[in-house]
Parts: sequence; C-alpha cells; structure tokens
Amino acid sequence: MDFFVKRLYITGYRSFELGVFQEEDAKIVIIKKVIRNHILSFIDQGVEWILLSGNLGVEYWAFEVIEELKREYDELKVAIIYPFLNFGEKWNEKNLVKKRYVEEHADFVEYTSHKEYENPQQLKNHTQFLLTHTECALIIYEEEYEGKSKYFYQDVKKYQEKNSYTLDQVTLDDLQNSLD
Repeated sequence: MDFFVKRLYITGYRSFELGVFQEEDAKIVIIKKVIRNHILSFIDQGVEWILLSGNLGVEYWAFEVIEELKREYDELKVAIIYPFLNFGEKWNEKNLVKKRYVEEHADFVEYTSHKEYENPQQLKNHTQFLLTHTECALIIYEEEYEGKSKYFYQDVKKYQEKNSYTLDQVTLDDLQNSLD
C-alpha cells in the first residue's frame, strides 16, 4: 500500500455467516491474524482512526485486535458508528455483553441515525457516512459467498466510479493462504 490513510473502515462477514458459533473456533485466530497484519500496514501508512459499525463477527474480532494494538500504538483510535439508535438491542445476553464492552472501550461511539430502525434508507445513509468519512475500507468478503457485507461491497464499487476510495479486500482464499 502506498497511499495515505487516516481513517479506515473495517467490515466483513458476521460470525454466523462463517459458521462460527464458539469463541474457541480456529477460524477466529486466522481472521484476527490477517486483520492484525492489515492494520499494521495501515498504521505504517498513517492511520489514526478505525471505524466499525458494531457488528458481530469480523468487526468484533477487529475490535479485539485493535485493543491489543493500542497497547503498542497509543495514537490509534477506534470509533463505533452504529447505523441507528438501539442497534443490537435484541441480541442475546452474551452478545449484549460484547456490545457493552466495545462501547466502554471505544474512543468514540455514535449513531448515523438518532432514531430507531425505520427503513433501509438509514442503512444507506450509514454507508454513505462511512464512505465519506474514511479513505479506505478493509473488507473480508468474497462475491461468491454472499453475506450482509454484499451491500457495502456493492456500494463501495459504485462510490469508486466517481470518487477516490480504496478497497482492501480479503477473500476466503486469502484467509486460507495465510495458513502457509
């Protein structure tokens, strides 16, 4: 990477989309290793803020990696930008504990919509906010294995047609190859 990134958005598959239902799943170790390596490259490029949307899966594991890296890189900041008010309020208790932990340890927490979920336009506005407030996105996603990240991926591709924006995509093959 030879570009300057101050603000990075990280997203990707939710845990259930990867078949991860236990904290001890070996897939998490691999994903976190790959995320860590990418974040370290972004730190070398000047990243200051990493934005997350609060989703469980790749975003939560990225938060855990960021927490570890902040011990060494105290200038690194993390923001949780939820798409709407009360995001995740219907999660089970175990996941609500994770959500509260993230909120307590993030440097900044905000909502793009200060209303509870009403319609898909709130999600579109959230994506637009993320694209206009970051220079790059790291996404763990592959077109052949669709998940909820498909919408963000497609929006980035459209956004790139008219704007300078970098997409750092990690595919499932990349994850597999990281084992070597």
